[in-house]
Amino acid sequence: MGTTPPPQGSLRQRNVASSGKKHRDGGVSDVEFEKPVKAVASKPAAAGSDTSYTIVGVLITAAAFLTRFWGISHPNEVVFDEVHFGKFASYYLERTYFFDVHPPFGKLLFAFMGWLVGYDGHFHFENIGDSYIANKVPYVAFRSLPAILGALTVTVVYLIMWESGYSLPACIVAAGLVLLDNAHIGQTRLILLDATLVFAMACSLLCYIKFYKLRHEPFSRKWWKWLILTGFALSCDISTKYVGLFAFITIGSAVIIDLWDLLDIKRPGGALTLPQFSKHFAARAFGLIIMPFIFYLFWFQVHFAILTRSGPGDDFMTPEFQETLTDNVMLANSITIDYYDTITLKHKETKAYLHSHPDRYPLRYDDGRVSSQGQQVTGYPFNDTNNHWQILPAQDTEQKLGRHVKNHDLVRLRHLITDTILLSHDVASPYYPTNQEFTTVSIADAYGDRAADTLFEVRIENGKPGQEFKSISSHFKFIHNPSKVAMWTHTTPLPEWGHKQQEINGNKQITPSSNVWLIEDIPSLPIDDKRRERMEKKVKTLPFLQKWFELQRSMFWHNSQLTSSHPYASHPYQWPFLLRGVSFWTQNDTRQQIYFVGNPVGWWIASSVIAIYVGIVLADQFSLRRGVDALDHRSRSRLYNSTGFFFLAWATHYFPFFVMGRQLFLHHYLPAHLASALVTGAIIEFIFSADSAESEAAYQAIKAGKKPPVVKRHVSARERYAGQSLLASWIATFVLLAVIGAGWYFFLPLTYGYPGLTVDQVLRRKWLGYDLHFAK
Repeated sequence: MGTTPPPQGSLRQRNVASSGKKHRDGGVSDVEFEKPVKAVASKPAAAGSDTSYTIVGVLITAAAFLTRFWGISHPNEVVFDEVHFGKFASYYLERTYFFDVHPPFGKLLFAFMGWLVGYDGHFHFENIGDSYIANKVPYVAFRSLPAILGALTVTVVYLIMWESGYSLPACIVAAGLVLLDNAHIGQTRLILLDATLVFAMACSLLCYIKFYKLRHEPFSRKWWKWLILTGFALSCDISTKYVGLFAFITIGSAVIIDLWDLLDIKRPGGALTLPQFSKHFAARAFGLIIMPFIFYLFWFQVHFAILTRSGPGDDFMTPEFQETLTDNVMLANSITIDYYDTITLKHKETKAYLHSHPDRYPLRYDDGRVSSQGQQVTGYPFNDTNNHWQILPAQDTEQKLGRHVKNHDLVRLRHLITDTILLSHDVASPYYPTNQEFTTVSIADAYGDRAADTLFEVRIENGKPGQEFKSISSHFKFIHNPSKVAMWTHTTPLPEWGHKQQEINGNKQITPSSNVWLIEDIPSLPIDDKRRERMEKKVKTLPFLQKWFELQRSMFWHNSQLTSSHPYASHPYQWPFLLRGVSFWTQNDTRQQIYFVGNPVGWWIASSVIAIYVGIVLADQFSLRRGVDALDHRSRSRLYNSTGFFFLAWATHYFPFFVMGRQLFLHHYLPAHLASALVTGAIIEFIFSADSAESEAAYQAIKAGKKPPVVKRHVSARERYAGQSLLASWIATFVLLAVIGAGWYFFLPLTYGYPGLTVDQVLRRKWLGYDLHFAK
């Protein structure tokens, strides 16, 4: 048996040197042991009573509302991405279909706010700088939604620390880092989605902590309540932006650790039978996977139910989907295509027309490859007679007019201006050595030796056998019959010899949606032709899941295409150090500007504390390997479990961005910054406070078998620090808040957009080369 070490008073004094087996609590602790009740009752509550926690929480909440709502009506014009999310709210209120890469929940909240104040959606937020006053837009109501959520986020951070059992100074530090952060304030004063995202993420952490504290009361009413609320918060998170998936990873990782601990046959609370464990697993799967998914689907159902009119989002959807919208121009103008019609083919993704002209491909390309020197076939963005092609049947013997083109028909395309036939063959295209060249050949060759190479299959997307081929509404792939490559184009322009037009080639990967084309018009058909008469068409319906799957595919694909450069894009390694910001709005006349940047002092402190936390854990593990037990039981448990959970939230909301190929901006770090604030509060307590001696003595007695374990329950900070002075923690808190507050105040004009700054004042705020605007 090992000897019980004497209780020590502070972190610097702890050095347990017993001859027996040392305690190494590196996993999730299943039990907290009560301290002697008399010791708690007989000593003053140094960590603060519940009343003091409540009073401070109210004051912090009031300050959060003040900092978020102060001057929220300025500027009274469209700022940055308000052009998108304000516009989407207007489309909801007009019930006009639109497309966006983000899920609908956050945008539905804006629409709901507009509906509450009686706004009809008449203003479409077209340009940054457009006046809200002149256009009679209730923009303050719109901005109030993220401001409310942003203010409540500060409160939730405070509650997370309180519910986790931290002292009052630790709670204030964590909440203060978010309260006085310019980035959180700036992002929550405008019509943007991140306030909803960060609030939902913070709520998911709070609800899971509340749920975990009830782990000794499984399947009770409260246990189920907080489990379902955790799932709801997670659903709201991912239903706002897909990066909300990171919160699922955070909570999911904690749940996996918890389940692994429940599976342990030697667990302190007693072994669970496999049926009991299965109940725990099924309950968590239901509350944290199935229920969130149901909520997630629900918001899309609301989205589809509201957006019933044709709008700017039609082009992103299939014809079948568009048939479910009223006033759809595409369906009203679609015409069945007959053989020998002259048509214009348009690429759905790049909007370029299939085009040809007499110029030839060069003999050799820049990389030395040889071409066929055939007639160029390109993609051209403007309407032109060189875009006119006549569609011919595979067997051109009867020349019978009025015969409809149908799905899977083999056809030829004749270029009218040059009187040649479209062809693809086994020659490499200009830019893609693996893709086939497209060119044209004479009619004699097309019906002679090269006949097979001029045949193409019309393959309508989701088309049925024998389905009629129609203009506009029939989205199709044009498949070269012998080689089975799909006609494809991309936006990289050809060199001067190709007049900077787009390359057309044969793509061997025929499944991607980028191979889809449509027939825009039939120029050979007179305006007054009977075939152009519009027939009243009935709006169709599609099953919800079919519409949902189609929209999901389109959203994911377009999200993955957000790879182009942006002047204010940044890299993840820059975020913790706040190396770049984003210019939201400028006004030269008043020298005012809104520059999205965090509080550098607060961010650098939080980022440094993250590094300190990692260092403490590594040092503790090294000490344990060398037989030195420098921490008491409860300090180590909180360091690895509670603070470790916050660190996990930071890591899961930060590191995944390193593998993303899309555009990234500073606001993507806001959830991770919130988690780093929680870690900072926890580490401040770890460094400047120590658990009572009675607590460690009681634990060592239980461990040595001299005392039986007592009732399992959560131990508050008031009990842990009973009779101890937290003077060092309070001093550290006031010093940190002072320097953080100074940083917030210094950058305040860039966050609130006023007062205007002189050139010298702007230069003084270019701490790390921030690309601020200098008014002339």
